[in-house]
Amino acid sequence: MRWLGKGIALAIALVLLYQLWIFAHVLWWIDHNPTSTAFMAAGLVRQQDKNPDAELRHKWVPYDRISPHLKRAIVAAEDAKFLEHDGFDVEGIQKAVEKNLKKGKLVAGGSTISQQLAKNLFLTGERSFLRKGQETVITLMIEATWSKRRILEVYLNVIEWGNGIYGAEAAARRYYKTSAANLNRDQAARMAAMVPNPRLYEHNRGSRTYQRRVAVIKRYMGYSQVPR
Repeated sequence: MRWLGKGIALAIALVLLYQLWIFAHVLWWIDHNPTSTAFMAAGLVRQQDKNPDAELRHKWVPYDRISPHLKRAIVAAEDAKFLEHDGFDVEGIQKAVEKNLKKGKLVAGGSTISQQLAKNLFLTGERSFLRKGQETVITLMIEATWSKRRILEVYLNVIEWGNGIYGAEAAARRYYKTSAANLNRDQAARMAAMVPNPRLYEHNRGSRTYQRRVAVIKRYMGYSQVPR
């Protein structure tokens, strides 16, 4: 029993150290830009499994050099209540829970932009209740220390937009041969529509599902409230 107690204590200590390691990164990134993320690292491994010389396409651009159209399109598509909540959309979570219970497994997360960012920075794409719990903790850390402007800035600079393509600047260059700053309303809506499944839509932007999503985003992006 003594060894069991020591083992439990050691496990708790390791978990706490891991949380402190994450929180230290969250604090550092308040005013320092992440050069890589957990999703980028996983993406690079995936790319290099097929091509050992593969490299990621990613270039950081500051918030003011990202098109307002893209900011509004992303909020309309991913998190309409972004400026209102503290990291969690209660209504969205309730709907996700109902869907999960109906399916008998974790198939939906009701994730906000803050939750998606937490996952992208530190976690993997697997679906499990343990990973969702860790995502919740990281989201609380981010919301407690970052401004909404910083959250959206980092999010737009690190999310995946296709195989090996990360961030708005690399995506704008890849799909429209322009900068993130110069994206127009239509281009912004089309980029935002890719976010739920970027590797699929990279080569299937003519699909009916994708086109419907673009139309919905265009309809609502004019109402989106984004940080200045």
